[in-house]
Amino acid sequence: MAMDVDDLVDDAAALSAAACLFHGFSDASRLAIVRHLALGEHRVVELTEHLGLAQSTVSKHLACLRDCGLVDSRPQGRASLFRLTHPEATLELLTAAERLLGLTGDAVALCPVYGAAAQGGTR
Repeated sequence: MAMDVDDLVDDAAALSAAACLFHGFSDASRLAIVRHLALGEHRVVELTEHLGLAQSTVSKHLACLRDCGLVDSRPQGRASLFRLTHPEATLELLTAAERLLGLTGDAVALCPVYGAAAQGGTR
């Protein structure tokens, strides 16, 4: 079955959206926040305490995650409680990622383009 131009454009749009989704998870601090929110709702101050991150860092990453549609918040007094917008699907994705990481071993961490050394970390 041949693909027409519209199918290619739709595939490109879908791939672009998927790349944006994975970009939302691509920062270690954002991923730590997502994993922590998988445990339940948290205020920024709780996330800063639990994760050892600066308040400005947590707020910046929460804004990114909100813009990506991965988290939302609700007011609680003068603060806001943050939560995952789709906790079940997010947990499924994190579980699948852990499984894939287990299958690839150190290959991802050793990747010269995206691995720990390329990101300024250690091997």
